[in-house]
Amino acid sequence: MPDKITPSQSPKNPIIRGLLILGGSVSTFLGIAGIFLPLLPTTPFLLLASWCFVRSSDKLHYKLMNNKYLGPFIKNYKEKKGITLRNKIYSLAFLYITLTISFIFSPPYWYIWLMLSSIAIGVTWHIARFKTLK
Repeated sequence: MPDKITPSQSPKNPIIRGLLILGGSVSTFLGIAGIFLPLLPTTPFLLLASWCFVRSSDKLHYKLMNNKYLGPFIKNYKEKKGITLRNKIYSLAFLYITLTISFIFSPPYWYIWLMLSSIAIGVTWHIARFKTLK
């Protein structure tokens, strides 16, 4: 994702710009909620917020990227610097807790279990690929 886009890429339509700002704001709120609620992922929502803001508002994008608490999530992910061991453990623990609950309460169809297992393998592989920050 680019950190800055040229003015020609920014939407000229105020409705589109407003929708992007609204989407970025909602995504930021969900990302913040994801810090405290185990079922909501933080980083994907913050990445979506960054994507919306970079296309609609330099001011909001700057505030998000330079936020003391939220900025490092986005910067570390975008720059592929890594994830802290604590975040890796929490992410995988919540992933397996929610997938276990899904296995228990889902209908016993093989394709649902295959899909849940694929999600577990894919997300685990994705998280494990990142360098571990100290």
